[in-house]
Amino acid sequence: MLKQILTIALAFMLVGQSFSQVTNAKESKYKFEKIAHLDATPVESQGRAGTCWSFSSISFFESELMRLGQENPPFLSEMYIVRKAYEAKAEKYIRMDGKINFGQGGAFHDIPYVIKRYGIVPLDVYQGLNYGMKKHNHNELYNVLFGIVEGVKKTSPPLTSSWKKAYASALDAYLGEDVKEFEFEGKKYTPKSYAKSIGLEMDDYVSLTSFLHFPENSECMLAIPDNWAWGKSYNVSLDDLVRVTKEALKNGYTVAWGADVSEKGFSFKNGIAIAPKDPSTIQMKGEDNKHFSDGGADRISNAFLEPVEEIEVTPELRQEGYENKTTTDDHGMHIVGLYKDQTGKYFFLVKNSWGTGNYPEGYLYVSENYFKWKTINIYLHKEGVPKDLRKKLGL
Repeated sequence: MLKQILTIALAFMLVGQSFSQVTNAKESKYKFEKIAHLDATPVESQGRAGTCWSFSSISFFESELMRLGQENPPFLSEMYIVRKAYEAKAEKYIRMDGKINFGQGGAFHDIPYVIKRYGIVPLDVYQGLNYGMKKHNHNELYNVLFGIVEGVKKTSPPLTSSWKKAYASALDAYLGEDVKEFEFEGKKYTPKSYAKSIGLEMDDYVSLTSFLHFPENSECMLAIPDNWAWGKSYNVSLDDLVRVTKEALKNGYTVAWGADVSEKGFSFKNGIAIAPKDPSTIQMKGEDNKHFSDGGADRISNAFLEPVEEIEVTPELRQEGYENKTTTDDHGMHIVGLYKDQTGKYFFLVKNSWGTGNYPEGYLYVSENYFKWKTINIYLHKEGVPKDLRKKLGL
């Protein structure tokens, strides 16, 4: 039944929401002209869980299935990924004596990490709502899991293997029992055999970033707390980071996007993110929540309703934000389109995981300047990277 409902919603999105609305809010004077707009599955809500990394990555991989010719792709389980990542996080946390981040967050490469080791299952098979709520809320789950690993960490060696059983039982209680075998659309699978059946090759995907403390066009490891799996990225110039994203979209490849969303100019409720030259014109009411799992504080300004002058973003400005911790790894999203406003500025159309309560029904338009300033990394199929850059990176 869930799949039927989502399939109907998908059909609605692809037919009815080809973005006939060309602005970000009802009162807005922004006018966006489409350059590229790619297919995506329906917007979901991560609820009160810090799992944007899983929602955005799964959305990205579902779009990849569409790109590869599946008109009605399977909806994949975000919470199966979350469960298996929590298992791996716990083992590493204990091995590292707690000297590594253990939190609700993660990174795009966590999905290949899980799929290659454990597989994947459809959303119908594992919804991860075993605790009596209709929306995801991992506050209690996280506290229980953290209590277990902290208790184990404080135990004098030798450790027993029983803590892993206790930990798995907690995951079972909140998310549902681990999946060993299942039947889907008349066929029997294991998570690994199902992952093989959907036809995605996990080694074909790459993460790109752009910072000055890494050599250009070299492999690096982003020093961000949620990179618990120590995944690698390729460091490119800021111009190349923007070029890759634009060209990928023009050539049919969507892009997963990790970014800082704490700036005044990021307003999901207004359906837009900008880097205004005068941020004092934006008034904030309320606060963003800890995991940026909803629309956050109200941001009120005419800057969200008509084009304004934006800051000039240089590599040095980006680096300053990273060094002084005003640019942080807050949120993962999914870029599915490229647009221009009436002044000629580029905007990326971004699918979010905060539900559909804003005017663009779960999406927002992100200015090129905001993207340059606050991007942590992007993630895409390596063939979406222009050939000349692929050659430089050895892809």
